[in-house]
Amino acid sequence: MASAGMRRRVEAIPGRPLPYGILGGCTDVVDVTDEHELLGVEWLALGCCPVNVWNDPCVGADESPGASTTKEFCRPVPEHADPITVYAGAECSAMGWSYQEARAHAEASLELGEQEAVELGFWTNYLAMTAEDLTPAAGPVNIAQGVSALEGCLAEQYGGVGTLHVPAGAAALLGCCNVVQRDPGGGSPTTLAGNCAVIGAGYSTANTGPGNIPAAPGTAWLYITGPVVVRRGPAMTIPDTPGPSINIRNNDRRVLVERTYVVATTCTVCAINVSVCPS
Repeated sequence: MASAGMRRRVEAIPGRPLPYGILGGCTDVVDVTDEHELLGVEWLALGCCPVNVWNDPCVGADESPGASTTKEFCRPVPEHADPITVYAGAECSAMGWSYQEARAHAEASLELGEQEAVELGFWTNYLAMTAEDLTPAAGPVNIAQGVSALEGCLAEQYGGVGTLHVPAGAAALLGCCNVVQRDPGGGSPTTLAGNCAVIGAGYSTANTGPGNIPAAPGTAWLYITGPVVVRRGPAMTIPDTPGPSINIRNNDRRVLVERTYVVATTCTVCAINVSVCPS
């Protein structure tokens, strides 16, 4: 075996983020032009108010006793989304690493891992803190029953196309009962009802239920929301010049790259605990 001193340094093995994560085809990713949006955004919810059926009191009144003859109005509720800042840092001896090399390494690290970090932040800061728990008293259900319950919750409260949030560790089970299907043309996975499935590495890292309580062994948490819009700021490299990157006390070089995201969804968040041990 060759000694370490004889090894030749080559380029790092490249990677790519999972294709169906939160920055994939299920969400609208917007590169912001107004940096104020990276402080958080707010809006009036659209689609959360029901569209009702009018029962004309002059037609068929006797056939519908108790039917409302007064038209109802719904006041849109304000919603908001807060920023998630993710970062990657590179550190090495300044004797062996130039600023350009350190910067390139940190930038490549962020590019590969930022999707997972955004998923983790969105799951723990929003999904798990907002969701209605649909898990029955009897405990976790199989994944097909879980998706069915979530889609029913979304349909009743929103009615439009939504987003299913699935930990990568449970994704393989979605194919057991054809719970989701992927367009042969390479589109994102969707359910029969038409909801798009985000399959997240960061979701697997979290795998917590409402209140961020960890999933029991052999189970996973699934969530469903309305459509998701991701606002993304520019990647910022700190420092942006070589000199300040060196710590003169130990001669180490540090370069940090960070980016801020604001992930927004609407109307409802439902969650359910499922078994990942297929029966």
